[in-house]
Amino acid sequence: MNARSEIDMLNHEGPAEAGPTTRAARGWWRLALTGVALYAATVLVLGVYWSVQPGRFDVRAVAVDRLGGESELVPGAVTVSTIKRVAETLLEKPGGYVYNDVTLPGLYLDNMPSWEYGALKELRDALRSLRNDFSRSQTQSIENANLRKADALLNYDVNSWILPTTESEYRSGIDALGRYLDDLKSRTDPSARFYTRADNLAAYLAVVEKRLGNFAQRLSASVGDSELTAALIPVQVGGETPGEPMELRVQTPWLEVDNVFYEARGYAWALLHTMKALAVEFEPVLRDKNAEVSIQQVIRDLREATRRMWSPVVLNGSGFGLISNHSLILASYLSRANAAVLDLRILLQQG
Repeated sequence: MNARSEIDMLNHEGPAEAGPTTRAARGWWRLALTGVALYAATVLVLGVYWSVQPGRFDVRAVAVDRLGGESELVPGAVTVSTIKRVAETLLEKPGGYVYNDVTLPGLYLDNMPSWEYGALKELRDALRSLRNDFSRSQTQSIENANLRKADALLNYDVNSWILPTTESEYRSGIDALGRYLDDLKSRTDPSARFYTRADNLAAYLAVVEKRLGNFAQRLSASVGDSELTAALIPVQVGGETPGEPMELRVQTPWLEVDNVFYEARGYAWALLHTMKALAVEFEPVLRDKNAEVSIQQVIRDLREATRRMWSPVVLNGSGFGLISNHSLILASYLSRANAAVLDLRILLQQG
């Protein structure tokens, strides 16, 4: 065999020996890329699914189911069952409680954590009013131990993910609410009462007024209109001469517009259910004060504020431009609800 034939033979055998290794490497790369793509798609789909606002629930039906029948609806049962269900929704909705998540997809979610924080604000307000007002006959009454415990636990750090986790503390708070509800039904604990008085409801509505007014102003600041944000902190943009007119130019940063929007949506969702429960509990009082129309107006505006949103993003267009401004629309509904709450509180105090 001559030298040229040997060279040709080596050239022919070389690629044959390296071929399987190269194909195997390429196969592993394809498998790895496919795995990464599937993981990214799964995280994306789960993120979208977890970001959907929970549906509404029937407050009376929840109370009836919890207590075992319509005849078991003692005063306060609907309100306490509603507060309890709102808290359970934060933990049991698709994805659970995501505000404190440190892994994907909860780590990259932005809108649902803001929604949770808004709903949690109303949950805490309602629970604090239940502890300080609705459950006490007078200022020197002894507060209920289970409500005190539930209030403390549901005011735990919203961002704790370990030792103890936010979820475990909130679950303990929900259990304390359940014990209070059982005591309401059995009447074994003298401190477990619910008083449907006009002054108790008016005290709670005073807190709601401030929350709704705050959200309406923050939502209106999405466009930086000096008139819409007139109640916010003034910033002098003119000269430095004393007495020179001041102009307000307060605008929500572009990256925070959706956070404020979803926080307000979460608050409105929780408040809608609380107001529906209070409408049931305080029906005789509202009828006596001719305030039934006012509370139904609040409920209607909150229902509109929490309707399904079909746009995948929060648009921030100008008032009369081609693109809508979702923040201003929500601010309009919350402002209307705020005005109705004010009318309702005045009727309770003076009607």
